[in-house]
Amino acid sequence: MNTAVQDDVLAEFEPHRRELCAYAYRMLGSSFEAEDAVQDAFTRAWKSYASFEGRSSLRSWLYKITTNVCLDMLKGPQRRARPMDLAPASDAGTPLPAPEPDYMWVEPIPDSMAFGADPAAAAEAKDTLRLAFVAAVQHLPAKQRAVMLMREVLRFSAAETAEALQLSPASVNSALQRAKATMEKVNTDPAADAPAMDDADVRKLVDGYVTAFQAYDMEALTALCTQDVNLSMPPFPLWVQGPAGVAEFMLGTGSACRDSRLVPVGANGLPAFGHYKPSGEPGLWTPWSITVLELRDGAIAGLNYFLDTTRLFPLFGLPNEYRE
Repeated sequence: MNTAVQDDVLAEFEPHRRELCAYAYRMLGSSFEAEDAVQDAFTRAWKSYASFEGRSSLRSWLYKITTNVCLDMLKGPQRRARPMDLAPASDAGTPLPAPEPDYMWVEPIPDSMAFGADPAAAAEAKDTLRLAFVAAVQHLPAKQRAVMLMREVLRFSAAETAEALQLSPASVNSALQRAKATMEKVNTDPAADAPAMDDADVRKLVDGYVTAFQAYDMEALTALCTQDVNLSMPPFPLWVQGPAGVAEFMLGTGSACRDSRLVPVGANGLPAFGHYKPSGEPGLWTPWSITVLELRDGAIAGLNYFLDTTRLFPLFGLPNEYRE
């Protein structure tokens, strides 16, 4: 394949990158692995493009290849999770345990990697990019995971899904029923059934969080939270629950975050920030977390602080320092 033809073929693939990346993220629970999976899928598709006979759409063919890449990546026993999937809530005064490896955790994904330019498509995709949904999907065996996402999220037909996964339509329907039963057991996040907040209410709530956090006013911050709010900080397996627990943790173990600065980003279709904490040098703040807020019933239901800033800040396009 000459260079000009190669470029033309890759240009045909490119409009599908974001939706494929979002799909791979749901499958794998990692934005980094999703990015690798799509790149691998494009390489495989380019190499076998001459055999693509147009019996399905290019989009369906790329999904088939991306699914096979993800299934190859999921052959190991490890599934990603959130701290609240692994153990009961900790006492807010508990010392921080040792961090666990990054491959254990469901990670955030930048909106820029997952959403295209179509606002309607983005709105429809949001619920299935929620951290709780992605974590619940990780409970499914790999092929059930693919079946559930193709049928319920992507709205592929049973026949299209069967063709992509080399299964019979009857096997697809059976796998879907088993996947739904598992998801009902493990996806206990009430946000899935909560009415969506309008943009003005979301802005007001997020502005309130920023004001309260930067003032380190825990009374004001916890007043914005649900009674069952969760605070987690992967890669630490510890998490705390409830407004009182959040306040105690922030004023104790988390007190180094006093006088932080927050830079808005988008993650998982949710309000998120690059969080910089004081460096000890006047006027300089250094990366501390990608913070993702989960909202429910007009309040903050989840405070997720992802501390792997060495990898995550470049992924979100954030600089390695903040100065005033």
